[in-house]
Amino acid sequence: MNGRIDLNADLGEGFGPWRMGDDAGLLDIVTSANVACGFHAGDPDIMVETAAAARARGVAIGAHPGFWDLRGFGRLRIQDSPRRIERDIAYQIGAFQACAALAGARVTHVKAHGALANLSNEEDAVAEALARAVRGVDRDLILVVMPGLPAERAGERAGLRLAREIYADRGYAADGTLLPRAMPGAVIHDAEAAAARVARMVGEGAVFAADGRAFSVAIDTVCVHGDNPAAMVMARAVRTALEAAGLSLKPFAVT
Repeated sequence: MNGRIDLNADLGEGFGPWRMGDDAGLLDIVTSANVACGFHAGDPDIMVETAAAARARGVAIGAHPGFWDLRGFGRLRIQDSPRRIERDIAYQIGAFQACAALAGARVTHVKAHGALANLSNEEDAVAEALARAVRGVDRDLILVVMPGLPAERAGERAGLRLAREIYADRGYAADGTLLPRAMPGAVIHDAEAAAARVARMVGEGAVFAADGRAFSVAIDTVCVHGDNPAAMVMARAVRTALEAAGLSLKPFAVT
């Protein structure tokens, strides 16, 4: 451990009058927020308001692009050309940068959402499209990746600064990817168990798969999903466990 860690959540995932999760509450706990950019959730009002609320709390903000899939919340696997994926990601990053500017905030990072993130961790062409989009929009943006997978390697080849992420509330498969949500153990609901697991993973610099194997990885940030009904309890428990381990919680974008 290097004495510091970031805690992030995916926020701004409502649309119009519909809201998901307790964004305001989570912004009092996390140090970085990944904000939906309009394709899987989010709209200009939500993006501006979320950026302003994060800025008021000193929380770093990042774009959270996904597939154009409002009905499926970005979890539908859309097979598209790398060129269109790259342009869709760039479009979403730019949209959030504009909304953040209206709130007097600056976008520091990019983290892919849902099926787009999963495909970027499985298919080199999608990973390369993601990295090209980020670099093309702003090479100073930090790309949030799962360690040891194609998106990390694509980001490295693109010369991007990376933040390597683990999940507090998701189970891992034997190849280091996330278990599909339909599988037993894919989503962790026990906050105390999740917090203890996170503290151990960060302390040992490893990810633990459902079959018991461990992968040594670098860890810069821990994610708690804002759409999890237990998100607030989970986030508080994880933050408490990390601080109890002697870690200082700060945005990874702060050097």
